[in-house]
Amino acid sequence: MRWSSLFIPTLRDAPADADAVSHALLVKGGFIRQLHAGHYSMLPLGWKVHQKVAAIVRDEINAIGGQEFLLPTMHPATIWQQSGRWDKMGEIMFRLTDRRNNEMALGITHEEIFASVASELTSYKELPQLWYHIQTKFRDEARPKAGLLRVREFHMKDSYSFDIDDEGLDRQFESHREAYIKIFERLGLPAFGVQASSGAMGGSSSVEFMVPCSAGEDEVIVCPSCDYAANIEKATSKLEPVVDEAGLDAPERFATPGIRTIAALEEAGAPATRQIKTMVMVADGEVVLALVRGDHQLNTQKFIDATGTIELRPATPEEAKANLGATPGSLGAVGVDSLRIVADSALQGRTDMTTGANEDDWHYRGVSVERDINVDQWTDLREVSAGEACFNCSTTLEQIRCVEAGHIFKLGTEYSEAFGVSVSDSDGKQRPVVMGSYGIGIGRNMATVAETHYDDKGILWPVSIAPYEAVVTVLKLDAETLAAAESLYEALRSRGVDVLLDDRDARAGVKFADAELIGIPYRITVGPRGLADGEVELAVRATGEDKRLGVDVAAETVADAIIAER
Repeated sequence: MRWSSLFIPTLRDAPADADAVSHALLVKGGFIRQLHAGHYSMLPLGWKVHQKVAAIVRDEINAIGGQEFLLPTMHPATIWQQSGRWDKMGEIMFRLTDRRNNEMALGITHEEIFASVASELTSYKELPQLWYHIQTKFRDEARPKAGLLRVREFHMKDSYSFDIDDEGLDRQFESHREAYIKIFERLGLPAFGVQASSGAMGGSSSVEFMVPCSAGEDEVIVCPSCDYAANIEKATSKLEPVVDEAGLDAPERFATPGIRTIAALEEAGAPATRQIKTMVMVADGEVVLALVRGDHQLNTQKFIDATGTIELRPATPEEAKANLGATPGSLGAVGVDSLRIVADSALQGRTDMTTGANEDDWHYRGVSVERDINVDQWTDLREVSAGEACFNCSTTLEQIRCVEAGHIFKLGTEYSEAFGVSVSDSDGKQRPVVMGSYGIGIGRNMATVAETHYDDKGILWPVSIAPYEAVVTVLKLDAETLAAAESLYEALRSRGVDVLLDDRDARAGVKFADAELIGIPYRITVGPRGLADGEVELAVRATGEDKRLGVDVAAETVADAIIAER
């Protein structure tokens, strides 16, 4: 292709609302343009990169036996109601009504749709199956931001495995884990797997693939000594043991005028480790109490996962007072039997504790948790933080900010049972098919590469997904120089190089800056002075290396370097 005929609208300045490096560079480089919040147009350069990312994903999923489909992105409400996720998805699902007043939705994901197709499977002899597609998804994010990292419309590869038993699912899950590792290696991303919450997807377990990145929205807890890594929504740690006194025979009320915080109560003589923090939550419309230790924080996703809650929010002070009789700072669960109580496991067996007495300016001391509080559910609710000890090896844990680049799930039989996907086994008995689900965002990975591969000049695309692998830059448009550049351009094309000829009538500085901004890995500069010596100049974007090559060997040298990096 010739640059003079392409639409590559590079900009001098990034948009004012660009809150991530990738957002700024993809707009400046002419890859994307925003239509409205969370929706982006892919311009020619952006679509080329997007398609190259998709091709890598397709290669690796095909390599483990994937069969490609293309399923609709507008779905009838009935199919989501059949799985029970019509309500579970909440406000993130785009919903609409057609002219016949049928309720519809734009697909967030495709478990239901693939399961409905899989209902045509009848025998264990047809298994295993691995199906996938690369399709547009829609999610009504409350706060889309960071360019392509958090959007409302995006392309995702989602694949689905179908097996006769859990052993088959384990094999497919491991195949996907290995395929994802290869995908991220080819993209040049330092992704690593972590334990994760399955959220609205359900299933027995899941693994997220995370890329360290300051623009990410996920906090990951990692152990530097062993292989433990988990999303903060799933992470656990080893707590220092706390030795309790026997305490009182019954809770004792004591006055705490003006005390409203854990810290203030600590100053009054009750260590945070000996306090019970009571949070009033509204879970799917029901007021519920969540209890954690005074020095711990509630992780709301853990609460959601443990209780099956769809929509969760903190109660207002008015709601708290209406249900418990006090305002926040004096709340507690002692003697409460009208509300469901969910408590963190770290409180189990604790004695001689302090908590609010449900009367402003009063607290209880000498509380024995299991004696004095009617806990309905014990579970892991606390949020792990850096500095705590690894549960496996006791090493101090670290916390890093990451972008989620992919997520794989063991779904089990939840969807197959909902949609009647069963097959006859070798004994002729009907068994529900065991499913897995495996997602990876195409645009998000494109943005993550840009977010982690750049310098002050622009993007540093890996050869594998660069919009063009090489550019031949013509310094002077005289007949001899242009002919030499075109000959080199054709020689590279004949060797399979995705090459661009910069034949624009523009200053050399502008051409160099544009090539660096859009991240072309190899630039070959052809000018009259160099040609007089039988040479051209090669610039390697990733390393900054500049060197001269003979005109007769330039195409072969560059092509060999590119092929080695693909």
